[in-house]
Amino acid sequence: MKIKSDEITTVIRQEIEQYSGKLEISEVGQVVEVGDGIARVYGLSKAMAGELIEFQGSAGRVMGQVMNLELDTVGCVLYGDATSIREGDTARATGNLLEVPVGPELLGRVVDPLGNPIDGGPAINASGRQKVDIVAPGIAARQPVKEPLQFGIKAVDSMVPVGRGQRELVIGDRKTGKTAVCIDAIINQKQYWGTPEAVVCIYVAVGQKDSTVAGVVETLRKNGALEYTIIVNAGASSAAPLQYIAPYSGCAMGEYFMWQGKQGKTPKHVLCVYDDLSKQAVAYRELSLLLRRPPGREAYPGDVFYLHSRLLERATKLSNENGGGSLTALPIIETQEGDVSAYIPTNVISITDGQIYLQPELFSAGIRPAINVGISVSRVGGNAQISAMKQVAGSLRLDLAAYRELEAFAQLGTDLDTASKRQLDRGARMVELLKQGQFRPFDVIDQCISIFAASRGFLDDVPIVAVSKFETGMLEYFRTQKAELRAKLVASKSFKGIEDDFKVAVGAFKSAFRA
Repeated sequence: MKIKSDEITTVIRQEIEQYSGKLEISEVGQVVEVGDGIARVYGLSKAMAGELIEFQGSAGRVMGQVMNLELDTVGCVLYGDATSIREGDTARATGNLLEVPVGPELLGRVVDPLGNPIDGGPAINASGRQKVDIVAPGIAARQPVKEPLQFGIKAVDSMVPVGRGQRELVIGDRKTGKTAVCIDAIINQKQYWGTPEAVVCIYVAVGQKDSTVAGVVETLRKNGALEYTIIVNAGASSAAPLQYIAPYSGCAMGEYFMWQGKQGKTPKHVLCVYDDLSKQAVAYRELSLLLRRPPGREAYPGDVFYLHSRLLERATKLSNENGGGSLTALPIIETQEGDVSAYIPTNVISITDGQIYLQPELFSAGIRPAINVGISVSRVGGNAQISAMKQVAGSLRLDLAAYRELEAFAQLGTDLDTASKRQLDRGARMVELLKQGQFRPFDVIDQCISIFAASRGFLDDVPIVAVSKFETGMLEYFRTQKAELRAKLVASKSFKGIEDDFKVAVGAFKSAFRA
């Protein structure tokens, strides 16, 4: 077959035009020292702070991140099997920052802080990737917090209400029910799933036992809450760099959903639980000391405040121009012997918009959730409550505080006047009413009806042991015989104009209950 010379010329011309003469240049360094999840690398003079570095270890590729920029070397933390890296191995600068997979494909899955599945399920083909550490939205991109985020816990929703976009610290000694309060909040979001008000939940476990995390996963699955939850696990056996990065990874996964509102999509509301940031601070202290950064108070590095503030600042309620999405943060901090004045607790208290303080003494006395209403506070307050709750719970905190003082006084055996006795009786019944079983969130309308009955004195002469039975019966009565009246409260979210009807209805139920 004859080929014409002009055809050959055309083919050669096309090949020359399509040829890309790009030369790939990458900066390569050498590992000088490695150990405890830290590597020192010589020769990466152009490396940036936070840049990803690729190490070629004996067992394959391991990623690291630049944390220290020194005169001749850079200090890197390693996100992988550090034992496979040896002195003299090569390290290549990638020019990229750390990213994690994001998208609805992660819902219902348990992943590590790098977004790899660790639940034995299939690989995750995520919609996209997002940078782990970013600057929080500015003031102009936000709006005030005013939509309630219902926990389903009477003591929280009535006295320390949390709004969408708020940062509410959950603090207390170990084994006082901090995780249980947050898991209740996640389970309570089930009522919104599939609606425009849907909330995606992210549970970040830092330094927890794998058996504890498995228990949380099982609880969420049993209660039908796993379908809208992502679990990020950096367990106690994980390396310190992974425990340090886990909360930022969880936050980045949440921000993907928060910005969906700008594209007119749902869900656009997110709840992030960081369990717990005390262990993240300990992991960060370990990294810092290994990187030879100077120790400060309690041996923590000077930037440990910045560690938590740059994470929690990312919780926000976006302005309507940005889609009106929100990211609510529930950081958990563990105290030692109730010492809330320690370094890390005071740091996080000053960053957040209030705290829920759980007291061991209340927990031991059977008052669960063991919320101390004296120290617990919400700086958003009534803005994050429906009108009906504001109307019935306005004086609740003061009543309980007065009851605690009177109770201490009454223990001295002093004779009390009638008014004080009445206050003691009402306080004791209110405390009983606020007790709640674990993983049994209450609908906000049911909470309003219960607190209405107690605050208007209908429980004052009901025996304390019968308070729970009275409440269950009354709520059932309003769902069946008085469903029409309850529907009015659901529609208006206020007792205005129907308060007298409710008084009559509760009175009628009480007469039947006594009989």
